[in-house]
Amino acid sequence: MTEIEMTFRQMNLSVFKGEPTPYVFFQPRFEPWYEWHKIFDCMPEPYRDLSLLDMFDLLKVSIRYIDYYTGIPHPIVQRFAPEVDIHEKKTNGAIIKVYETPHGDLTERLHFTQDETWRTVEFPVKGVDDLKKLRWLLERMTLSFVPEYFEQGSAFVGDRGEPQFYLPKSTYQAMAQTWMKFETFIYALADYPAEVEATMRLIDDSYDALYEEIIAYGDVKIVNFGENLHSSLLSPRYFERYLVPFYEKRANQLKRAGIYTHIHVDGHFRSLLPYLKDLPFDGYEALTPLPQGDVALEEIKAHIGDKVLLDGIPAVFFLPLYSREVLMETVERVVELFYPRLVLGVSDEVPEGAGAEAITRLQMVSEWCRAHSRS
Repeated sequence: MTEIEMTFRQMNLSVFKGEPTPYVFFQPRFEPWYEWHKIFDCMPEPYRDLSLLDMFDLLKVSIRYIDYYTGIPHPIVQRFAPEVDIHEKKTNGAIIKVYETPHGDLTERLHFTQDETWRTVEFPVKGVDDLKKLRWLLERMTLSFVPEYFEQGSAFVGDRGEPQFYLPKSTYQAMAQTWMKFETFIYALADYPAEVEATMRLIDDSYDALYEEIIAYGDVKIVNFGENLHSSLLSPRYFERYLVPFYEKRANQLKRAGIYTHIHVDGHFRSLLPYLKDLPFDGYEALTPLPQGDVALEEIKAHIGDKVLLDGIPAVFFLPLYSREVLMETVERVVELFYPRLVLGVSDEVPEGAGAEAITRLQMVSEWCRAHSRS
């Protein structure tokens, strides 16, 4: 095949523009696999001396995010006003963070895991009585876009893809995943909706300047709403009441500025299928089909219309549990259904403990993509 000269960066943007690409664009996320093997000193010998970018180049695949296990700082920075006193204490593999407010303290605890990441094990808001404290804190919190960090990430990615990053979570997801334990949040929303909704409005207000800065910068082309949506986190009623209005407000704000958007939906999402075609996003990331998720590829196609599918290959197919033949049959089916509105990848990332076999399978998919012109 004679390849049209086109970089991955150009191909990435072309998919969202609806323009042709010389072959199937493959952008698998395997950064956690790489980091896990480095941490536990079990990197397979052929890759032992390769950097993360070396691995992407070896496989001839595209990279999506500028700060995902790359060491590049996230281009969105959270800051608090000078009157906010925050105390941090590290002890026994944990960080205890205390936010002082006039209404009492909020305490958060993070645990350093075996795979060297920080996980929240105690959320700042323990109940409805803490919401007044949180509102005081949110009124003194700012989120800023840092062009220097984005440019650093853009240079790091180079022509390997259009540099992308995650936006802060929607107001519902921020409450459910960042500030409160999910169970606590759901009970508070049911019992004290006015208190919770007032807090959610302040979260939304804190995003105003951030979105304006991203738009004003002018060189951000594609962003992700890093929602991690899952059917078990919301009911259709809550989705319609709290999430759809936020998405319509913020995604359309970016769309008017010429910025493409996609949203991360993983796990089980059957209850969300009726909404996907009409949501304001240009694409959907990580929609996980059977046998890993709860929806067939054909059902996904029927419900997203002409929006871009990002990923599509179940992550479990990179494990020896499934044959290489099953993997490649799925690749062909995904391409048949979704190309050219497709950023082929792993839903949602290569399993960390999959070993060298996972990289062999990535190589197989990469070679198949480059050998199959779809124009």
